[in-house]
Amino acid sequence: MQSQKINTGKSITIYDIAREAGVSPATVSRVLTNSANVRSEKKEKIQALIEKYEFKPNMLARGLADTKTQTIGILSADIRNPYYASMFIACEQAAREAGYTALLCNFLGERETEMRLLKSLQKQKVDAIIQFGGRVDDLASEEEYVELVNQIMATTPIVITGKLDGTRCHAVRIDSMQAMDLLMEHLLELGHERIALVGGRRDVFQTFEKYQRYKQILKERGIDFDPRLVTDNGSYDVETAYRQMNELLDKGIHMTAVIAINDFSAMGIVKCLNERGYRIPEDISVVSYDNTYIAEIGVPPLTSIDYNYEEYGRKLIDTATALIDGRKVGAVRMVTPTLVVRESSGGTR
Repeated sequence: MQSQKINTGKSITIYDIAREAGVSPATVSRVLTNSANVRSEKKEKIQALIEKYEFKPNMLARGLADTKTQTIGILSADIRNPYYASMFIACEQAAREAGYTALLCNFLGERETEMRLLKSLQKQKVDAIIQFGGRVDDLASEEEYVELVNQIMATTPIVITGKLDGTRCHAVRIDSMQAMDLLMEHLLELGHERIALVGGRRDVFQTFEKYQRYKQILKERGIDFDPRLVTDNGSYDVETAYRQMNELLDKGIHMTAVIAINDFSAMGIVKCLNERGYRIPEDISVVSYDNTYIAEIGVPPLTSIDYNYEEYGRKLIDTATALIDGRKVGAVRMVTPTLVVRESSGGTR
């Protein structure tokens, strides 16, 4: 990349201009070549820096600046979870239709690996990064991760499925409040009032939203909130839900329905209830989130919240490609959940 020297002896490149202007190198390139629309305030800021440093890239530099890898990096928490697998497949299909290749990086819930892979995707010069799971799900954003993301976003747009305070990441996320509305309305209409909420951690953004909405709905219906019906310090796996469901029953806590935080957790709950002689849904109804293949093959098949993964993946890829091309797109786009009713939920006796 051809660059200019300033009196400090430092070479100025298109990447320096982009970093100082807070935009991508592709946006700087578009200003230099007048090849696409750029918002006036950004264009003026970039133009001022170009004039400040007397920056005049040659044609080779312009060509390099416009080069794309046609690759979108996908950073996933754990592809072994069918929710993340469904997400990736949807993104891969949408990326292919848009002329891109989806590159999967799976950090298996390991926080150091998560950061390392994020840096690796930038080094591989992917055109954009989409992240689902990990630190973008935290209720309170981690400062070190925020700083890393801001550094990477100087050259590479990032789209997330949660939130990351202190960044300008674009987000495509599930309307978790509406998802809880759907489950609670379904159970309340069946006559349930003693509804347990099992699994998940309240330091996870969308789990926290679900918990808060659960309490609000009970209050709106004039039903007393019983904190004993809600597990805390849980997780999203079969084993934890199995243990927590056993603990609830051991304490003699009465319930007529259980909301599992995901399909994995629902399987642990169902296993516990079966072992202890409870019939589903005759004695206790069980409903869940994610509507993965697990919900369909469970015994009985699970009532679960569906996200229309095809639409979800398309919105993620559409947002990423809009940012790559410098097109305007909403900072937050929501995915509307739907309820799929199966045999695991029924009326109270």
